[in-house]
Amino acid sequence: MKIAAFINGTRVEAETDPSQRLSDFLRTSQRLTGLKEGCKEGECGACTVLLDGAPVNSCLVLAFQIDGRRVETIEGLRGTNGQPSPLQAAFVAHGGVQCGYCTPGMVMAAEGLLRGNAAPDERAIRHGLAGNLCRCTGYQLIIEAVAAEAARRADDVP
Repeated sequence: MKIAAFINGTRVEAETDPSQRLSDFLRTSQRLTGLKEGCKEGECGACTVLLDGAPVNSCLVLAFQIDGRRVETIEGLRGTNGQPSPLQAAFVAHGGVQCGYCTPGMVMAAEGLLRGNAAPDERAIRHGLAGNLCRCTGYQLIIEAVAAEAARRADDVP
């Protein structure tokens, strides 16, 4: 079936099988390999993307469901010069990355949280990231990175 959507700000028209998962569509058809797949059951959050601004597990969404909608992947957060976004830089600066497998999904969940809550406290950050599993960092450094980026964004507001 034919779909048309905005992926990382670019209009995309493509064919997809009605049973194809969004995660597979993005990785294979669109070659957006920053998105990782872990469990393929919506349990780990590694495949988190923003769908119309809200974090979703792309392994639980069928590709045809994005027709007419907006999808943002980790590649969409890059600056125009290809540099990491400030949120990605905060993850690095605070040691919130180790093996990196969960990082794209964690960053996308954090971005969705910060867009909806400009000043989250630690509890809100923990809640916003609750669907994303990390086996390396122990979470505290990730929480600190998200809090630092929230503070940076607050400082940028006139």
